[in-house]
Amino acid sequence: MKKRIYSKEFKEQTVRLSYQRDNIKELADELGLDPQRIYKWRKGAKSVSLSKQQKIMKDESLEVKRLRKALKEKELELEILKKAGSHFLQERWEVYQFIASYRHLYPVEKMCKVLKVSRSSYYRWFSQGPSKRVIEYSLFTDLIKKEFETSKKRYGSTRIAAQLKRNNYCISRTRVAKIMRENNLVSKHKKKFRITTNSNHSYPVCRNLLDRNFNPSRLNQVWVSDMTYIKTKQGWLYLTTIIDLYDRQVIGWSLSTRLYTNQTIIPAWEMAVSRRNITQPLLFHSDRGIQYASNEFRKLINSNSLITQSMSRKGNCWDNAVAESFFKTLKVELIYGNQLESIEQTKTRIFEYIEVWYNKKRLHSSLGYKTPYETEQEFYQFKYVA
Repeated sequence: MKKRIYSKEFKEQTVRLSYQRDNIKELADELGLDPQRIYKWRKGAKSVSLSKQQKIMKDESLEVKRLRKALKEKELELEILKKAGSHFLQERWEVYQFIASYRHLYPVEKMCKVLKVSRSSYYRWFSQGPSKRVIEYSLFTDLIKKEFETSKKRYGSTRIAAQLKRNNYCISRTRVAKIMRENNLVSKHKKKFRITTNSNHSYPVCRNLLDRNFNPSRLNQVWVSDMTYIKTKQGWLYLTTIIDLYDRQVIGWSLSTRLYTNQTIIPAWEMAVSRRNITQPLLFHSDRGIQYASNEFRKLINSNSLITQSMSRKGNCWDNAVAESFFKTLKVELIYGNQLESIEQTKTRIFEYIEVWYNKKRLHSSLGYKTPYETEQEFYQFKYVA
């Protein structure tokens, strides 16, 4: 009898059908086959299937490895780009400086590729050593960081540039701002101001004689005063200040836990007159707060015929803008973002801020970036020379 030859498709279909039947012998009889042949084909199909699966798994494993490697490369590139950041838009030497600074973390070849610079150019730059511009940049960066920390992060680019010029370093404000951005040096910003004056009283008020003329020609010509609220974990503190408009110096101030006249403006006034002799006409300006309009304080003012009292118009904080501005500056530079635990701690901090920082060290744009103390000394020197 001639040997029967079965096609590959016949074998596959038979095996597939055998898994759908409960009786293999019955299927073998229907197809004219030996049941053992079907079992043999089944075993062979399993072996082929397993081999195919293994090949597929191997191919998938290789693809996963390839994808993982590609992903790792992309992550590395993104990490380099993230750290490089602003260097893309800077000069070529700054890109080289970045690569030199991070060569211990990332491959130089990879950084050069990501930052689109030639490896040979980088190595040539690196072998020649830092240029004069690089050394200058490094110097200015250190100086700016020092001034920023000295000001307790209060100074922005304008005042830092002014301070560096005072120290005989020639650098523009825009370059200072650029270096500050690159080093994430962000100064404190002002918040919206809230009016806290209590002008609901029956005491008489004075006319606005100052009329927003904030630039007197001498010391002790115009004093302005205001009060503000400062919150601590132990309760509220009330700060009253008196500022001489000529040198913008806080010449009198007081801190109290109550808003009584004899605890706010009167102690501040006594400090001011103990520091400054009133020998010429003086205009004292404030808002319409009850403490300034009270009989007790008006009596103190009127005891000296050289003093004239002036008050802002109702609800108009701009009439006393310099005093209001001082409080906004103080709160941004000292209060906001700091934990004021106790009243005594807050008093010490405010004392240091006013007497050490604001009056003696802080540069004022309205004074040509001089300190209040320097302006006061220059006035007396000019007066005595004249």
